[in-house]
Amino acid sequence: MDDKTLLDNAKAVLEVNNQGSFTKPATGVYPHQWLWDSCFIAIGLRHYDVERAKQEILSLLRGQWHNGMLPHMIFAKDFSYHEERNVWRSWTSPFAPDDISTSGITQPPMVAEAVVRIGEKLALPDRRSWYHTVFPALLAYHQWLYDERDPHNEGLVLQIHPYEVGLDNTPPWLDQMHEHSRPWWIAFLEKSHLDTVINLFRRDTKHIPPGQRMKNIDALPYFDTIRRLRRKRYVIDHILTRSLFAIEDSGFNAIFIRNNHCLRHIATTIKAKLPDEFTEHITKTEKAYEQLWDSYSGQYYSRNFVTHKLIKEPTIATLLPLYSGSISKENAEKLVALLKNKHIFGANYPVPSVPLNSQWFNELGYWEGPTWININWLIIDGLKQYGFREEAEWLISKTIELVKKSGNYEYFSPIDGQPAGAEDFSWTAALIIDLLESQKRAKVVPKVVQDSKS
Repeated sequence: MDDKTLLDNAKAVLEVNNQGSFTKPATGVYPHQWLWDSCFIAIGLRHYDVERAKQEILSLLRGQWHNGMLPHMIFAKDFSYHEERNVWRSWTSPFAPDDISTSGITQPPMVAEAVVRIGEKLALPDRRSWYHTVFPALLAYHQWLYDERDPHNEGLVLQIHPYEVGLDNTPPWLDQMHEHSRPWWIAFLEKSHLDTVINLFRRDTKHIPPGQRMKNIDALPYFDTIRRLRRKRYVIDHILTRSLFAIEDSGFNAIFIRNNHCLRHIATTIKAKLPDEFTEHITKTEKAYEQLWDSYSGQYYSRNFVTHKLIKEPTIATLLPLYSGSISKENAEKLVALLKNKHIFGANYPVPSVPLNSQWFNELGYWEGPTWININWLIIDGLKQYGFREEAEWLISKTIELVKKSGNYEYFSPIDGQPAGAEDFSWTAALIIDLLESQKRAKVVPKVVQDSKS
């Protein structure tokens, strides 16, 4: 397949999933609007339809809560989805929007990045107008993260559900869920093999082949946690008072750091002054992030919010500090060594969401092993920031090769490139458009950078 055909196929996927005001991730399994999906989708759309890219973001902002939170999901209004809306019952919160049903949690804060990327396609007067339009909502969102998710003013923001980090069944969260959130009835269902009852509430298992999503026994605590959050009306003080777990996620905070810089760029462009307290928060977050570094293993980990103990389960999140742009060049070099190591992240079709040598690794197991195009995109951006141009172009080339081989799927086996998950997946298509554009601009000829060191 040549690049033009790949580009045409990607655009066709985004057209198939076009819902008018937003783009759904995929047909069947993903009928709603998701936060970071729309951000990645907008980054691809901007190359050929900047107005639609802007609308994608504006559609997200319509779901913003009165306290500033941007929910991770805005539900489609069709009656057939009323049961899903009822699971979350966002209307129980006094801060939820009046006429839109949403989830009650957020997702990695990628919106400022998407706004800046769209702005790059606009002439300066139009860019400033665009930034003026979205700046109040973005500032309110970032301030909400500090106000509600950094209760001790320590710099890092916490997450209260695995869905908030985007990597739904990532091992650090599964580890904490198994340790702290296993009600007796879940153990009973597992022992009696009645855990399949959860399939009544799962959309994904109706559309995705067995073995490519999280296990029922892992999904049950996720639904139980939603029930607990809902019961507390999504009030963070109540949640943290009796919370079984809260995590300061490495990947989420890395993305937050980068998007804080994007927000500051937006403010500078439109000559808006950020509150002094907010600017101090930004600096504190970058300093606090280094507390997630483990010098022994040379990796960043998430940590338990209460105990401050690192959760030493290595995943793809350890490479996301490259995207943050805030870590030292020395630490960046150590992360790149992990990326290039064929026994860790240097797979045939990189980058696996869990290291190849991990006890958790499952090549088609959702976020327990497969390669995801959006994570590759974040890592590529980080590699460029730190001057690893050859490595970045190598990963761009391998990512494009993967989608040429297997199509615009949700995720892929890092071993043989086998496609998995949802077909015609929007952020895969959108980011391939962006990577093709990036490759055209690149001056470095890709070469093999993988090594065989253990």
